[in-house]
Amino acid sequence: MVQYKNKQELIEAINKAYEKFVVEFLEVKNEDIHKRIESVEKTPAEMIAYQIGWLNHIIQWEKDELAGKEVITPAPGIKWNEIGKLVQTFYDKHNKGDLKSLLSEFAKAKDEFVEWVATLDAKTLFELNQRKWAYIKAGWPVWKWLHINSVAPFTNFRPQIRKWKKENIRK
Repeated sequence: MVQYKNKQELIEAINKAYEKFVVEFLEVKNEDIHKRIESVEKTPAEMIAYQIGWLNHIIQWEKDELAGKEVITPAPGIKWNEIGKLVQTFYDKHNKGDLKSLLSEFAKAKDEFVEWVATLDAKTLFELNQRKWAYIKAGWPVWKWLHINSVAPFTNFRPQIRKWKKENIRK
């Protein structure tokens, strides 16, 4: 996995991956955003809803912990091996509206995420055990959680939307 030297590198990676991912949606027709293609796991709307959901979810973990609340990861009543249930809540909440509104919501979520990351100091980002919600047996620092819920899916979903577009043109 990638390593970041500092907070600015992480923020730049988030923004760069976001830009590369979101530009792919310029060629998607609004009427097709819920169209399922057999060879691609998610619809375009689901791909965006997934991103919005995780960005907001991570920020909510942080807000809850700082407010003194117990943070149950991934979510109350959901275990990590049931993550599909949590993702379904993202679809239910964010998979509505047209493409323009989804992309606007995504941009807002990404901007809020980056603004929050910018407030974190180096110790919080790069040292272990700085947040209870970030603790796992593998010993991940906060930056790794941020990476796997922003840069990684933005990057990994890009080939999926490209494949979806290619397959959709054939139909």
